[in-house]
Amino acid sequence: MIGPGSSSESWPVWRGPNGNGTSSEKGLLRKFPSGKPKQLWTAQIGEGWSTIAVADGRAVVSGNVAGTDTIAALNAKTGKLIWKYSYPCSPGDYGGPRATPCVVGGIVYSVSREGVVYALRADTGKLVWQRAVAAETRCPIPTWGFSGSTLVDGNRVYVNIGVTGAALDRATGKIVWASGGGPTGYATPVKTTIGGKTILAVFSGKELVGVDPQTGRKLWAFPWQTSYDVNAADPIFIGDDVFIASNYGKGGALVSLAGGTPKQLWESRTMRNHFNTCILSGGHLFGNDENTLRCLDARSGAEKWALRGIGKGGLIMADGLLIVLSERGELILLDADPLKLTERSRSSILSGTCWSHPTLAGGCLYARSHEGTAVCVDLKRA
Repeated sequence: MIGPGSSSESWPVWRGPNGNGTSSEKGLLRKFPSGKPKQLWTAQIGEGWSTIAVADGRAVVSGNVAGTDTIAALNAKTGKLIWKYSYPCSPGDYGGPRATPCVVGGIVYSVSREGVVYALRADTGKLVWQRAVAAETRCPIPTWGFSGSTLVDGNRVYVNIGVTGAALDRATGKIVWASGGGPTGYATPVKTTIGGKTILAVFSGKELVGVDPQTGRKLWAFPWQTSYDVNAADPIFIGDDVFIASNYGKGGALVSLAGGTPKQLWESRTMRNHFNTCILSGGHLFGNDENTLRCLDARSGAEKWALRGIGKGGLIMADGLLIVLSERGELILLDADPLKLTERSRSSILSGTCWSHPTLAGGCLYARSHEGTAVCVDLKRA
């Protein structure tokens, strides 16, 4: 789904090379030498909430300074600027871009908080096309701006703009289908197969919807009402079932989609994902419940363990580790073990507010603060 040329040692798109927050990289540290990982570089990228994409030796970042968004490619090893592309954009409340730039087939695709989709050459930053999808489809900007990243698949670019999303032609940016209206959700579209049928799952402001990716036709819907319409964590598919979660006291639920009609299997307030999506591994969900990292049995919703005090931080998984970035910029290494909570190492790597999950490529960990500091640290085992 992320196209040719991707590898386990890159993180080219939202939620990584596998699209699920995990990497197959091995040989990572279990304990930080001298109590902290080695910092390789740091850079100022402007305020924002997007994560850092890494592909072909470039770390692609986005941020906002004084009402101007900038998408930039940095040398992944040194942090030095290779190119940048800027455009005017209001930072909005909790300022800056939300969507993560995605690098597929030599093109960077990105969505502004005002609903404009950009395609840039990954080697030079030259504009290939842009499309003001929200304006053209008369879709109102959500309270906190459009946040879902692009999903690039085949000759289409899918975005969560409109009540059931929109699809663009990958080569030209032409709108293939669109839904318009609102309220739009904040999650990234997810493509999957249920009962032998390919669907696009779009978490809108009021419901999870299944869409025909070719035509945009709505196939089914599961109502999911959340305060302020903040449905931001991506749906997670487990066979013919899907897990969804939101914060503001809502919680999470497992929903069966077998037969084409959604049916709730369980619901619990134990996993309230605000914006960071859970990791599914070995039949268990690891994720941020409000301010606490929890492990749940995915089939029953039963809690296995909890780690309090991480704030609204995010996590990824690789080499048998949960790699957690707390809201305060602490990097925490935990065993990805559903039976026992084991913390291996912990160190502060950033200051400010860190709500964006880290990314991993070639043994290097990339992270950012909302205030605009990006950092790269070495996680390779000696």
